[in-house]
Amino acid sequence: MGRAFEYRKARKMKRWGNMARVFTKLGKEITIATKSGGPDPDTNPRLRVLVQQAKKENMPKDNVERAIRKATDKDASDYKEVVYEGYGPHGIAVVVETATDNPTRTVANVRSYFNKHGGSLGTTGSLEFLFDHKCVFKIAPKEGVSLEDLELELIDYGVDEVDVDEEDIILYGDFKSYADIQSYLEGNGFEIHSAEFERIPHDTKELDEEQRAQIEKLLDKFEEDDDVQNVFHNMA
Repeated sequence: MGRAFEYRKARKMKRWGNMARVFTKLGKEITIATKSGGPDPDTNPRLRVLVQQAKKENMPKDNVERAIRKATDKDASDYKEVVYEGYGPHGIAVVVETATDNPTRTVANVRSYFNKHGGSLGTTGSLEFLFDHKCVFKIAPKEGVSLEDLELELIDYGVDEVDVDEEDIILYGDFKSYADIQSYLEGNGFEIHSAEFERIPHDTKELDEEQRAQIEKLLDKFEEDDDVQNVFHNMA
């Protein structure tokens, strides 16, 4: 198992354990994808994958259609994707990805979470060097295609790590390789269960139980905020 896979397995995403939050997150992503690439999944690759992912998560069709309509509704809120970076207690680096219709509210909330839990909000881009920005595809195995052959084939498309998680195959690639990887998978008949973006830390920091509890309280505050889509950190 590779470094990215082990980190991903360990990272607690409480938001994805709650169906309502799953739908909220996917709904925002669908709206943003529609806004940038149009409402037709046939001509919008990012939207196409998100619609497939929504089906996999049993998200009601009405929710998906509502999220698509919201992108073309002049009276609807316009979501902006904003990334915040800072340090929690004990020097733990934290990256918070948000989708918000009110950046003023969101930055105030994010700053208050850091301040109240012994951390501080940093400047945009200040922690980029600590993480690899990856695209992560979860796909179904395909009969007659071995993991080794798939990995060799996908190296040319930007995939640098392949692992197995229960019944799914997990592909990790460079952030910029998303479109190439998706195009290959769809062109070769692979079933895509999800396609996400993650930030994998180059190194992780070991903390004792009491220190970990402090960080977990901070992470919980982020996870509870409806504007927050993802939280990444370098705590082991």
